[in-house]
Amino acid sequence: MSRQRLGQHFLIQGSALHRVASAACPDHEPLVIEIGPGRGALTERLLDRADRVVAIEIDSQLVQFLREKFRDEPRLTLIQADALETDLGQWGDAAVAGNLPYYAATPIIEKTLALGARLRRAVFLVQKEVAARLAARPGTRDYGYLTVKTQFLAEVKALFDVRPSAFRPPPKVDSTLVRLEPHDRAAELGIAGPAQFLAFTSLCFRQKRKTIRNNLAATYGKDALSGLPESGKRAEELTLEQFADLYHRLIS
Repeated sequence: MSRQRLGQHFLIQGSALHRVASAACPDHEPLVIEIGPGRGALTERLLDRADRVVAIEIDSQLVQFLREKFRDEPRLTLIQADALETDLGQWGDAAVAGNLPYYAATPIIEKTLALGARLRRAVFLVQKEVAARLAARPGTRDYGYLTVKTQFLAEVKALFDVRPSAFRPPPKVDSTLVRLEPHDRAAELGIAGPAQFLAFTSLCFRQKRKTIRNNLAATYGKDALSGLPESGKRAEELTLEQFADLYHRLIS
């Protein structure tokens, strides 16, 4: 697979690399998992802030380059693998960081958040449009199921933008660093089955331009929805708390 196909744009700007590493490790970390280390520029800075770094790289040529570059660094473990096919929890509790290609950003974020309590925090450099979807507020164009799912599992913060000139080769879009810090919204909202709740919210967004009533009628029946004022709205208008309230009333 070519590097262009892999969507690799290496972050080279020193100040941006320092800020990414600082966000991933605001204090000294026992373990950081880096997804897509590329040529190791961020890896170097993570090693300054962590006892151990596990770097997962899919490109065999880059793995060879990294093994030579860090041949005298015993605190770095290099894994040649696809991060999407790797058990990220096998090394224990960890912070996770990476400069993610556009095509893989969403599945990698979802896989990382699935670590639950084993995830200390995740810091990802993603396309600016992806960051906007993750951090969107109800009633905005970018608000959707990915927003609700991510914010249900973690506190989302867009930290800063990075211009294309900070990368080699420069991408055609701006990037944003996002921080995800896991929280237990399920317990706060009284949801015993998080997977079932997320399936419900996904159904609410099934056809985004339709009302919740139209999206849920086939599953719950029109009668069950008729007395619920939220059902006349579109899913993009509801907050996470309103989704939880609607879910509780329907399943009871």
